[in-house]
Amino acid sequence: MPIFRKIILTAALLSGISLSVSAQPFTNSQKREQAEKIKEACRYAWKGYLQYARGFDALQPISKTGHNWYATSFLMTPLDSYDTFVLMGLKPEAETAKEIVLSKMNFDVDQEIQLFEINIRLLGGLLSGYELSGDPRFLNLAKDLGRRLLPAFNSPTGMPYRYVNLKTGQTRDAQSNPAEIGTYLLEFGKLTQYTGDTVYYRVAKKAAFEIFKRRSDLDLVGTIIDVNTGEWKNTECQIGARIDSYFEYLFKAWLLFGDEECYQAWIIHNKSIKKYLFQEVPSGAYFTRVDMKSGKETHSNYGALDAFYAGILTLSGDVETARKIQKGNFYMWKKFNLEPEEFNFRTDSVLYPQYPLRPENIESCFYLYRQTKDPEYLRMGQRMINDILEKCKTDAGYAEMKDVTKLELSDSMESFFIAETLKYAYLLFSPESKLDLNKVVFNTEAHPLQRKISD
Repeated sequence: MPIFRKIILTAALLSGISLSVSAQPFTNSQKREQAEKIKEACRYAWKGYLQYARGFDALQPISKTGHNWYATSFLMTPLDSYDTFVLMGLKPEAETAKEIVLSKMNFDVDQEIQLFEINIRLLGGLLSGYELSGDPRFLNLAKDLGRRLLPAFNSPTGMPYRYVNLKTGQTRDAQSNPAEIGTYLLEFGKLTQYTGDTVYYRVAKKAAFEIFKRRSDLDLVGTIIDVNTGEWKNTECQIGARIDSYFEYLFKAWLLFGDEECYQAWIIHNKSIKKYLFQEVPSGAYFTRVDMKSGKETHSNYGALDAFYAGILTLSGDVETARKIQKGNFYMWKKFNLEPEEFNFRTDSVLYPQYPLRPENIESCFYLYRQTKDPEYLRMGQRMINDILEKCKTDAGYAEMKDVTKLELSDSMESFFIAETLKYAYLLFSPESKLDLNKVVFNTEAHPLQRKISD
C-alpha cells in the first residue's frame, strides 16, 4: 500500500473518523463543469498577461501594464504557470509559456534578488518544468540558478542571507525568518539528485536545522532571527507569514526524499504547535500566536497564509484536527466573502483587509477532499473559487482585492494566482488521475516534484 494512503487510513482508524461521504453528493457532471470553469479562467488570465504584459514578471490587470520585480524580468508568470497549463491539458498555453521561458530566461545579470521567492517560484518551476517535459534546457537553467544562489548560505551559522547578487554573489540582510531560511530542502534536494553534488541538499538541510536546534524548551521557534549570530530578534511563534513553509518543508522533505531526521523535527514541532497554538472558538478552530519561550498568547491573529496548515495536517494523517481547522478557514472566508489577509478570531474583526488572490484555503480543501471524499470540501472550494472569479475579474485578468470589506480591487495579479490558486482549484474538481499524490510532492509554490523513492 502506498505510504501516503497508509498514513491517512491508519490515522482515520485511530481517530474513529468515518471516511464515508455524509453530505449531499456532488455529481461528476458538476465537478467537470466546475473544472472547465476554472480552466477557462486560467485561459482568460493568461490571455491578459500575453496581451498586456508579455515578457514581464506579472500583469497589472487594471492599468493593463506589465510589472517586474527587479530591473530585469525573470518571467515569473510564464514559468510559474507552465506546470499548471500542463496539468490542465492546456497545450497551446503550455507551449507558449515554455517558449517564452526557454528563449528569454537569463540569470547572468548583475542583479540582487530575494533568495526565498526566487527559489520557490523560479527554481521550483524550472525543476518541475524539466520533470514534466523532459526538456534539458529547463534543467540547465535550474543548475545555473542553483549555483548562483549558493553564496547566500555563506554566513557564520549556515543560515542564508535574504538577498544575493546573481552575478557577484554579494549578500545582504542578516535579519531573516524561518521561512526564508528553511524553505530550500525540496528544490535543493532535487538539484542534488540531478547534479550528483551533495552541496545543495547539505546547505539546505543545515540551514533548516540551524533553526530547529535554536527552538525553545517548548519546541517552538520565533519569527525573526539574525543569521550571523543565531540570536532571535522576535520570539513570537505562529504558523503564518515568515514561518509557514519552514514547517511545511520539514514534513515534505520526508515525503519527497524519505529524510527521517526532517520527519522527526516535524513531529516535534507539530506536537508543540497543537499543544500551545491550537484554539477552538464557536466559529471553528485556529492557531493563535504565542511567545516561543513561555507559550503565552501574544496575539489571536489568523489569516490567509495560516490556512495552509489544514492541508499539511491532512498529508500527515491528522484528518481530525485538519477538519476543525478547515471549518475555521471557511468561516473566515464566508464572514467576509473573500478571506482577509489577517483577522482576529477572538474578536471576529479584520486586521488587514487585503486579499492578494492567495491559494492556501483552497489548497487545504484539495487535500481534505482527496483523503476524505467528503463533498463538503468540494462545496467549500466551489464557493471560494466562484467568489474569486466573480469579484476579482477585470477586463484583462484577475486583480487582488485591496479591501475585502469594501470590495476594492488593487492593480496586481501575482504569478502564484495561476501557479497555485487556479491549480489547486482545478485539481480539487478534476479526476484523481490528473495527479497522483503518491507520486509527487508540491513545493510551497505548488510546483509538483516527482518522488524518487519507493513506498
